[in-house]
Amino acid sequence: MEIFLTLTVLILALIGFIAEWFPADFTALVVAVALMFLGLVTPEQGISGFSNPATITVMAMFILSAGITRTGVVQTVRDWLLEWGGKSLTQQIFVMGIIVGPISAFINNTAVVAIFLPIVEDWCKKQEISVSKVLMPLSFISILGGMMTLIGTSTNILASGVSKQLGYGEFGLFQFAPLGLILFLIGLTYLAFAAHKILPNGKKNATETVEKSYGLKDYLSELVVAPRSSLIGQTLKQSEIQRKFDLDVLELIRSKIRFAQPLADKEFKAGDILVVRCNREDLLKIKEERGLEILPEVQFKDEPIEETLRTGEEKIGEVLILSNSRLIGTTLKDIRFRQRYNVTVIAIRRGAELLKGRLGKIPLRFGDLLLVQGPKQSFIGLQTTRELLVLEQRNAENLRQKKAPIALAIVLAVILLAAFNIVPILVSALAGVVLMVLTGCLKPGEIYGAVRWDVIFLLAGLIPLGIAMDKSGATQWLAAGLLAAGGNLSGYWILTFFFIVTTLLTAILSNNASVVLMIPIAVEVAKSLELNPLAFMFAVTFAASNSFLTPIGYQTNTMVYSPGGYKFMDFVKVGVPLTLLMTIITPLLIMWIYGL
Repeated sequence: MEIFLTLTVLILALIGFIAEWFPADFTALVVAVALMFLGLVTPEQGISGFSNPATITVMAMFILSAGITRTGVVQTVRDWLLEWGGKSLTQQIFVMGIIVGPISAFINNTAVVAIFLPIVEDWCKKQEISVSKVLMPLSFISILGGMMTLIGTSTNILASGVSKQLGYGEFGLFQFAPLGLILFLIGLTYLAFAAHKILPNGKKNATETVEKSYGLKDYLSELVVAPRSSLIGQTLKQSEIQRKFDLDVLELIRSKIRFAQPLADKEFKAGDILVVRCNREDLLKIKEERGLEILPEVQFKDEPIEETLRTGEEKIGEVLILSNSRLIGTTLKDIRFRQRYNVTVIAIRRGAELLKGRLGKIPLRFGDLLLVQGPKQSFIGLQTTRELLVLEQRNAENLRQKKAPIALAIVLAVILLAAFNIVPILVSALAGVVLMVLTGCLKPGEIYGAVRWDVIFLLAGLIPLGIAMDKSGATQWLAAGLLAAGGNLSGYWILTFFFIVTTLLTAILSNNASVVLMIPIAVEVAKSLELNPLAFMFAVTFAASNSFLTPIGYQTNTMVYSPGGYKFMDFVKVGVPLTLLMTIITPLLIMWIYGL
């Protein structure tokens, strides 16, 4: 009965993860509560995920990564890209890999991609190449780099925790290094020589403007306040035109003088020209009801729309919604986006899809790219928020660059203390967090915003599932079924089987969920066949990071999905050959390096 109940919870959890009725972290929390309610784990075991060393270590690594980010340590390498990149795409991707890969081995790869996205975009503009050729390789390189050390990804840290729970001890900091380094070099070679030939020219060639990329002329217009307009004498706020129509006023022009945001209290006068974002239907309605006249490109014919929106103290730019953003699941209207950030959203790019109408009612998602316009000062404010990433070089004044050597020294100390087994990685990482605050690299309030709480709750909710699987005998039951089906296969093919199953699970669930579910089963099979359990744990761990098939299988893939203007199938075209390469080579390397 316990096996039946545990597997029922597992199946329902899988359905919940795939259907995405709720965020993955909330689904994991529901799983933990269900296990406690059914008596499959004790209350202490049910909440043990929150105090698990793996969870706390992951939390500490997020904070250390933030310390590196806030002090601008990584920004110092941006000139290397321009200096060594050359003109060929192969050389450019290879140089990017040599720089980004080793950084990803020690800093959370989500943070690395967040740092390098604007750097690479700027680099592509200077090198006159399409970002679509480079951003997907950036994501894949960060994934491959994260596989080289224990602290490269939360997946590796969690796998180490599961190994300890099963009685095999924690993994060493560089225990992954021989295998991870070889796979990184193989993957980088593929990305540098083949991937850019498969990828489309896509979004933003060097000559392509924001106006062309977003088709601004389709939904940006100019309206003039006619002498008999009902708006005369009213302020923008009093007129309620932004509330009653699908319309945003971006700029007001009066006698060739431009007035920028905020415009809510600006009183309309006859002859005022309004630069607006509006669909055709509402444009005709407002003309009829409020006495406005449509000016067919009166201003825009003299200069590009993009330049019109960038004059004076105004600018236009792209902002990415990050995975820890409170904006996810809400709408622009719900959160009063314009009032909160003093910028107006003109369009939303979701992968290759461009959303232009009824923007205020569209639920926002992680990875959405917002085209926004507003005062330059507002963009400085956007650069400081933890929920949005402005896709442009961060201003140096927003970084604590004088603290960069200290932050770098702290992270190196954390690594060395763990590498030489002086203290466990948990202890050295927490000590590093304390030093980041004491030395001023981070402010006390920033450590909470640095943590990816969705990942923490996901880990905390999944760890009790692993306990229930082992306690109920479900792990042993599943392992026995696998042995009956394929016990006559060679060690290589059994390793390959676990690699393939974990890769597929990761594509539809998450890498952390795959590790919790598959490592205990893989170890049970290895014990039954008298094979090396470590080899099977490594096969599952590396497969869980083998996330190259879809834009939603891994956080960094989702982050580059919209900025690169990719279609879903672009990931399949580039990811399938790389996945097959890793599937064939990884089990062979594991057998060669660690033995079977």
